[in-house]
Amino acid sequence: MNRTSRRNFLKAAGAGLAAPAISKRLFSGQEPILLIDRNKFRFELGICSYTFRAFNLEETMAMTKRLGLRKISLKSMHLPLESSPDQIKAVAAKIRQSGLDPYAGGVIYMKTEAEARQAFEYAKAAGMKMIVGVPNHELLDLAYGLVKQHDIMLAVHNHGPTDKLYPTPESVYDKIKGMDKRVGMCLDVGHTQRSGIDPAAAAERYSERLLDLHIKDVTDSTAEGTTVEIGRGVVDIPKLLRTLVKLGYAGAVSLEYEKDEKDPLPGAAESIGYVRGALASL
Repeated sequence: MNRTSRRNFLKAAGAGLAAPAISKRLFSGQEPILLIDRNKFRFELGICSYTFRAFNLEETMAMTKRLGLRKISLKSMHLPLESSPDQIKAVAAKIRQSGLDPYAGGVIYMKTEAEARQAFEYAKAAGMKMIVGVPNHELLDLAYGLVKQHDIMLAVHNHGPTDKLYPTPESVYDKIKGMDKRVGMCLDVGHTQRSGIDPAAAAERYSERLLDLHIKDVTDSTAEGTTVEIGRGVVDIPKLLRTLVKLGYAGAVSLEYEKDEKDPLPGAAESIGYVRGALASL
């Protein structure tokens, strides 16, 4: 694989995240000083709060800010699905007041009609524009009706070669292609690579249905692949980013860092730094 070196990324980023001025801004929660031409791309980097699943909401918010990120996709341990509408509204307001944007909830599984309805009421109360979800196949028509009722997008998430519902992007597309474009996919980069599929090619093939993207790196292009810091695995991240720029993708590119559950911040920072360096080199 022809890949730009990590060292070149750091040079392109103005001596990299180790530079004092950049480090000071990064770990104060400010946007890092990087030589990124934002006119080149329309998407925004974000975080999946599952990255910080061993931490409470306040700690998750603080670490998200330390990464210099604004968009956050909330997992239920940080905003429980069973909370009352008033509780959900209060927590979402608190997150927004902190300067973060809880743009989506997920991944949310929908195994029953009640769970599907709960997911949309939850997103409505939180003011979210999107659910990253995994509805059972027999609930897709119901979920589509809820999308139209609430005008909340549903991004169906692929979960790799061992998943029975939606292993690949194609398996998602085949089930939703007859629905309007408010029903699309959340392309999980790692699980796509683990299925032996090039994530950049998948993003291009299904670009009209690409609503969200979970970015990560993995050790192998098989079911045995596991999460590593971005840049240390087999995913061609620069190619993926170039493809998203070419497509004019305007959604979120949210890091889902599944490694180091008890101490995820260093690996998450390295991963986001790599992505920013790759963008700076475009």
